[in-house]
Amino acid sequence: MRWIRLRALLLVNLGLFALFFIGVLLTGHAHENDELTEHGQPPQTLAQYAGSSSFGETVFENWESEFLQMGSYVLLTAFLVQKGSAESKPVDEPSPQDEDPREHRNDPDAPWPVRHGSTLVLKLYENSLAIAFGICFALSIWLHAVTGAGAYSEDQQLHGGQAVTTWQYIRTSQFWFESFQNWQSEFLAVAAIIGGSIYLRQRSSPQSKPVHAPNHQTGD
Repeated sequence: MRWIRLRALLLVNLGLFALFFIGVLLTGHAHENDELTEHGQPPQTLAQYAGSSSFGETVFENWESEFLQMGSYVLLTAFLVQKGSAESKPVDEPSPQDEDPREHRNDPDAPWPVRHGSTLVLKLYENSLAIAFGICFALSIWLHAVTGAGAYSEDQQLHGGQAVTTWQYIRTSQFWFESFQNWQSEFLAVAAIIGGSIYLRQRSSPQSKPVHAPNHQTGD
């Protein structure tokens, strides 16, 4: 039980992801079959839908925006501050995140790249979070384009049109509409928590300042 308690935040979020992923799969399958029936096409099995371009596009266009949001947030909070926000580093004060890891090579609990890594390994490691999100974003937007091209082509053919390649689909307004409609909401949500944490509180949450903290206090 202690093992679970110490990992509960990650486990609960993974569980919620799995729950909603199944929800998207089941409801998307029902919606897709409704669309096929309207056009006189045979319905798909759940397995067929799970491997379809329509389902892939639905999933990856959302993953794309999430990884863009989190990667951008990691980078922006490394260089920018917001007075009074719990999401910001302190203003004009030293921050533990800015410490040079090379000064901690002898710390016994420091990660391996800090204690033993080469200059290149340590350089990659000290930027690894942003790099990981960047790779995930790149993969997601490419998979969105590939599956989106498939779904777009199927829709075109149902209406007497022609199929398109991935590169042709990337040049369509639909691809960018799908991306921008998700991107704008992600950055609105980030702006809301940055600004909201200046004046609002949530007791016991590390995303909030202490309830008694003044509004001008920056960081947690």
